[in-house]
Amino acid sequence: MKIKKKIVVLTGAGISAESGIKTFRDSDGLWEGHDVMEVATPQGWSKNRSLVLDFYNQRRKQALGAQPNTGHLSIAGLESDFEVTVITQNVDNLHERAGSTSVIHLHGELFKVRSTLDERLVYDLDGWELKLGDKCEKGSQLRPHIVWFGEMVPMMDLAVEKVRVADALIIVGTSMVVYPAAGLMHYAKPSVPKYVVDPRMPELNSSAELYLLEEMATTGIPKVAQLLRNRFLSQ
Repeated sequence: MKIKKKIVVLTGAGISAESGIKTFRDSDGLWEGHDVMEVATPQGWSKNRSLVLDFYNQRRKQALGAQPNTGHLSIAGLESDFEVTVITQNVDNLHERAGSTSVIHLHGELFKVRSTLDERLVYDLDGWELKLGDKCEKGSQLRPHIVWFGEMVPMMDLAVEKVRVADALIIVGTSMVVYPAAGLMHYAKPSVPKYVVDPRMPELNSSAELYLLEEMATTGIPKVAQLLRNRFLSQ
């Protein structure tokens, strides 16, 4: 049996934006009208838990109304021919709903919550609402399972290992300026082909195996999928 090639897909806000989920920050630096320091930091959580809980409740409601787009579906479809790992900076579950079975969420997951006392206690959230008084089994308030500014990125090591052994890398819908995620592509072997799909092309170091598709995820990813099949399945 032929061993499947390993494809790693790094996705950012751009792919979810095509499903109607607003990108992380608007041009004025606010996130849905809020200063990110108020809703996406441990300090903001300490200052006003009700505001933070309501903010993420609204994000969940928005996400529940969104559907996976052609980009998400094309990535999931690659699993028929390749071993695919999605590494996403997005907190929505559109990749999973599209059918992707191996998804690493660098910045947490919107539809999971965790204990404020023991971060190992993580739960699936039934529905969209997390309220004050919702507690873990140890009696501590539950918080969004989101990596806030100033917090460690616990899935980073696993993401690096996946990129290290990849046979091809797809980068889609990300500015490649938010670290540590922006540094991931540099862990790929120099010989590995890197396909970048974005209508606003991020600044990247030149590479002999760098292919740029300056278009939306919904049209660009199906093209990359065909390029990968032509490259690897015809061998």
